[in-house]
Amino acid sequence: MLEGKALLEKARSLSNRPEDQIARACGYVGPSGRLLKKSFYRALVVAKGYALPSQSPSGGKSGPGTKGRQAEFRTRVHGNGNLLIGHAYTRRMGLEPGAEFRIEIHQETGAIWLLPIDAATAEALQAGEAQEGASGEES
Repeated sequence: MLEGKALLEKARSLSNRPEDQIARACGYVGPSGRLLKKSFYRALVVAKGYALPSQSPSGGKSGPGTKGRQAEFRTRVHGNGNLLIGHAYTRRMGLEPGAEFRIEIHQETGAIWLLPIDAATAEALQAGEAQEGASGEES
């Protein structure tokens, strides 16, 4: 990836081309072939002599002293009807893969409650479901 004066000279020489082509010609392409536009634009700004406040000594990489991508406390229902919580939240809650929950909707607020199910609760729920199934068949 070109930087500094070399980047500016190459970008000027290709100024009649689309931005994507300029970025590719300057080497801003990831290992998968994806164009690294943000890195390209940041390098151009730095090459022009502007200091970027969020620039870290490690070259923009996340690490100690940088926050990286922050979790956002919101989600949306996907097209298939699923509601995804996400790894950041399950990790923050200390949840392990395979943990089971009973889902309840709070009547007054409409809030969704996830209630952990331990082995004893799971057995009680299964017994209750079996009992409901048996009484439903008798009607």
